[in-house]
Order: sequence, then C-alpha cells, then structure tokens
Amino acid sequence: MTDWRRAATRSRTFLATAMGACLAVGCGAVPGGSGGPGDTLTVMTFAPEGTKATNMPGMTAMAKAYERWVNSKGGINGRKLRVLTCNEHNTPAGAADCARKAISEKAIAVVGSYSQHGRAFMAPLEAEGIPFIGGYGVSSEEFQSTLSYPVNGGQPVLLAGAGHQLGRACGQVSIVRPDTLAGDSMPVLLNAGLKANKAPEASDIRAAEDTADFSSPAREALADTAGASAKEKDKDKEKEKGCVTAVLGERTETFFDAFRRAAAEKQRKPQISSVLGSVSQALVNRTGGKESPFEGAYLTSWYPVSNDPLWDPMRKVISEHSFGDDGVDPDDSGAQTTWIAYTVLGEVVKRFKDDEDITARKVARMLNQSEKIQTGGLTPDLSWRYQDMRAVAGFPRIVNGQVTFQIVQSGRLVTQPGEDSMDMTPTLEQAPRAA
Repeated sequence: MTDWRRAATRSRTFLATAMGACLAVGCGAVPGGSGGPGDTLTVMTFAPEGTKATNMPGMTAMAKAYERWVNSKGGINGRKLRVLTCNEHNTPAGAADCARKAISEKAIAVVGSYSQHGRAFMAPLEAEGIPFIGGYGVSSEEFQSTLSYPVNGGQPVLLAGAGHQLGRACGQVSIVRPDTLAGDSMPVLLNAGLKANKAPEASDIRAAEDTADFSSPAREALADTAGASAKEKDKDKEKEKGCVTAVLGERTETFFDAFRRAAAEKQRKPQISSVLGSVSQALVNRTGGKESPFEGAYLTSWYPVSNDPLWDPMRKVISEHSFGDDGVDPDDSGAQTTWIAYTVLGEVVKRFKDDEDITARKVARMLNQSEKIQTGGLTPDLSWRYQDMRAVAGFPRIVNGQVTFQIVQSGRLVTQPGEDSMDMTPTLEQAPRAA
C-alpha cells in the first residue's frame, strides 16, 4: 500500500471515529433536537392565510413574536425556541401538509394553531406522538384526541354560552352558520344553552362557506324571527324579542351587512349576536366604532375583555417584538389563544430537568401527568390529567368550559352588565352528542 493510501485510510478512520463520538454526545444543535441548556426546541404553529373563507394570520404572527421575545431572554430554561409557521390554506390537504412538515422538522409540539380539518392533521401527529397544544377549538378532534391539550372550550362552549346569553333575552333565535361538517354541530350546541333557559330551539340556517352573497340567508333569518318581533311592543315580555346569531368567521361581517339592509327594508331591528372570532374589537373599530352596525350586539368569549390588564404582558411582547408584522392584533382571539398556548408550552418545558432530553412524547407525558398550569389569570388553571376530563359527549378533552358574556357599548366590547363568567361544562354534559 502506498503512503497516500495509508494516509487516506487513516484519515477516513479518524473521521468516522470522530463522527461517531460526535453523534454519541450530540455535537451542535440539530433542528428539533433536544437536551440540556443551549439546545434548540422546535415547535410549529399553523393557520389559514389568504383564503376565501376564514383567515387567522394573527396566530402565526403571535407565535413568531413570542419566539423573538423568549429568545431575547435566553430561551426557555436556556433552550432556544425555534418556531416554524405553516399556511394551512383552510383545506384538508393543507392541514395534513403542515402536520407532515412538523414531523419532518422533528417538532416537539404543535402550538396555538387553527384548523377545522382535525382528521387531516391529528392522525399524522398522533402517529409520531406530537402533542397539539392550544388549538383554536373548531374541530371535534381537538376535544377527542388524547394528544390534544385545548386551552379553551372551543366552539362548543362558545355556542352553549351564546345559547345561555340569548335564552335569557330572546323569544326566538336563528343561527346562521357554515354548511360544513364543523358547522353541523353548531345548532346542537347553541340549543343546549337555549334549553337550559327554557327557550325554544333555534332555526338552523346554512350558508356556503365561501359565498359572498348572504341576501337569501339574511331574509330567511329575518323571517324566522318575525313572529317574536311582532310581540316586542309588549314591555312586560322582554324575552319575546327575535334574535339572530351568526357564526361565520370573517364572513360574519358580510352577512350582517346583508341582514342590516334586509331588516331596514322591513323596518325591523332584531337583536344580533355572535361569538369570539366571528366578531372582534377590530371589526367593530373597522365598521364605525360607536356608529358600527354591531353596536348593542351580544358576544360570547372564552377570555376576559381585551382591555383587561391581564393582557398587558402579551401587549408588551407584541409592541416590542412584532416589528414589521401588521398581522398581530392584541384584540384578536387567535393571537390571544396562541399567546396562552405558548404560555402553557413555556411552563411545561420549565418542568423538565436542566439536562433532561426533551422529545414530543416526553412533552405529552409531562402534560398528562403535570399539576395545574397557570396562564396569568386568562383562563382557569389548566390540567389534562385523566381526573380533569369532563363527561361531555363528543368532547371529552374539554378541561376549561369558561365563557365570558360581552356586549358592544359605545364602540367597545365590554362585560355584559349583570352577567358573570360561567362554566358551560354542566350545560354541555346535558346536551346530546354533537360530534
């Protein structure tokens, strides 16, 4: 063997030995890798953007602001946070693609995300043991999968809460909702709240998810409340007023614009209402503030009103770390949900030992076993142990059934007078299975 061959052989042997040793002790930071201080923890946040239906850009924008903020402080217990974002496109294929990207990047969790296509994203995540922390709550799988850790009660508690709110004031209710699988459960959940207040079931009015013409649903909703409206002159029967609630995401504004015109033609003014996410402070501001057509509207929310001091830490992070990103609105329910979800992630990571390896399955195990996690008063303390699950048909993973009741007054969403926050879980436990 010539000298250069001997040298090449020794070089390759040395390189292989060095690489083996490096792999054994973990040289450098591997994307999605874990371990002690200095390592990088990869997570993902996905939400739909630029679609013809619901868009939630504030969620991914909030996730990136949180990443910049926490890394400016040295990370979480010395571990740098790497946040991946993904456009879910409001399609099953888009949701599945985001889940696969989380898997390929070795994410330890999907955090603070939005998708109504739960079947598409949960199955891939479950196969790899990746926990789904703090979804927005629009798919039933978020309240069924053992790897889902919701921070709010999602659409189920909002709709049950809306039923409670309207059942105390309305003689007849119409609900306008998307003609989708996720929308099919909405009337059942709303009716649970109405029934608890001895109010009749709501009229169910479907609308195509991506339609721009709501004139027909508007006329139908107006007609369905006409019987109750005729009795409004009787001041001793306040509960006889007709009420219309719409849960259409970004399309809610378009619907109520058509409804306002239809009501004006008939010289009628039924009570209108919606839920967090379909109506927001930003929408009220954009449509006229005090002169907004939403003035006087009822709203059911998961969280305290947006001007509550409890949101100050989030507002500070947004103001200091969302530079150049107009997608973050502190009044946006998506951004608020993402903030709470990342708060949970931070608290969970802090419960690992400094030198402990952190993987997706270990994060899920920690969530399953941990004592209650505090979210700065924005939600009740959260825990997903077996004993914390509630007997809600179709939604066993609900651990936080809290809602707040709000009303638009002088252009601001404020707490509805005389209505305290309420746990809707007992109401949902009595409801028929909706998913």
